Amino acid sequence: MLYYLFDYLNKLDIPGAGVFGYVSFRALIAIILSLIISSAFGNYFINFLKKKQISEVQRDKEIDPFNVNKKGVPTMGGIIIITAIIIPCLLLGRLDNVYMILMLITTLWLGMLGFLDDYIKIFKKNKEGLPGKYKIIGQTCLGLIIGLTLYLSPSAVIRENTEVVKKDNTVEIVHNEKNIKSTQTTIPFFKNNNFDYADLVGFLGKNAQPVGWIIFVIVTIFVVTAVSNGANLNDGMDGMAAGNSAIIGLALGILAYVSSHIEYARYLNIMYIPGSEELVIFICAFVGALIGFLWYNAFPAQVFMGDTGSLTIGGIIAVFAIIIHKELLIPILCGVFLVENLSVIMQVRYYKKGKRKNVKQRIFKRTPIHDHFRTTLAQLDPGCTYKVLWPSNVFHEAKITVRFWIITIVLAAIAIITLKIR
Repeated sequence: MLYYLFDYLNKLDIPGAGVFGYVSFRALIAIILSLIISSAFGNYFINFLKKKQISEVQRDKEIDPFNVNKKGVPTMGGIIIITAIIIPCLLLGRLDNVYMILMLITTLWLGMLGFLDDYIKIFKKNKEGLPGKYKIIGQTCLGLIIGLTLYLSPSAVIRENTEVVKKDNTVEIVHNEKNIKSTQTTIPFFKNNNFDYADLVGFLGKNAQPVGWIIFVIVTIFVVTAVSNGANLNDGMDGMAAGNSAIIGLALGILAYVSSHIEYARYLNIMYIPGSEELVIFICAFVGALIGFLWYNAFPAQVFMGDTGSLTIGGIIAVFAIIIHKELLIPILCGVFLVENLSVIMQVRYYKKGKRKNVKQRIFKRTPIHDHFRTTLAQLDPGCTYKVLWPSNVFHEAKITVRFWIITIVLAAIAIITLKIR
């Protein structure tokens, strides 16, 4: 809204009005505004939740060796994060930009899905919350919307980067002047770092490109579901998911900025994505909202984000990466989420395998994997065998959280430098 107001004032030659035309200025204002909203609104919202007794019924009671009492801590704090993202984007973003629209839809869609899950847990006294199949359906529908919009929208285009050999045998990276629809994505660690999903079905000839889009939509659905659930699993300790997601968001913001700047894209030999500069505004609001939320969510937490927050931030990360054609970097960038997911899958399958043989067996002491590091040997089932008992000592959740943040910082740095390491 303010963007359009100042754009109009700039056309009237009002001094200083043109500053809103700079992405860097709007991005800085977005991060500051979202931080203020999440930290200031958070206090009022927490008091409201306490008054309405909207709180955790039970959390970590049976596994925390340090006897940290989290019963009665307000939940559904994801509403704070969502509010602090939406308001700056509406004020500072270009609302006719297809990428901004998709990100706002993602935020509200998964926010509602997570809200339903929390509502059922708290008000219906059903600790299982929204049945898993309905979550998957909701995430699948969102992935379908995102994938089809990127396929059908004339604004969702890229400019390919190509190498031109000059007369003196030097190589220059240039971008085609023509915008094209493409199923290409950035693949790390390879010199020619653009991978086209249509190449997987190149034997189809002229039909390869349409089928490539089908593959792209399927990949989109998978990525949205996997990352959203990964963030949800990661939300098990105070400040864990919020801190990790803020770090990931910062890395994605850097990737979006260089992808939206034709000179930086040329220098890094990555595809140029016209219009993606508005994503920088969104991701700055996202990071600011999470940092502001950490004011209350850091140990000892005064509020939990609940599924309202965790499903939303995971989906935002996934959709953002897909839009800037960097979804193949997610296994690196979101390595912590990936490990959380894999630990649960491995644990469940290994346990079921033993159950068929009437043997109680597990790989880790507990999953998701962060719980493994705070579970004592005395808390284990004596009738069950465990493959991994290291470490024998346990760590406080604050230490585990910070160490996971450090790991995410390293992974984020690796994800960014893959653009140059080929």
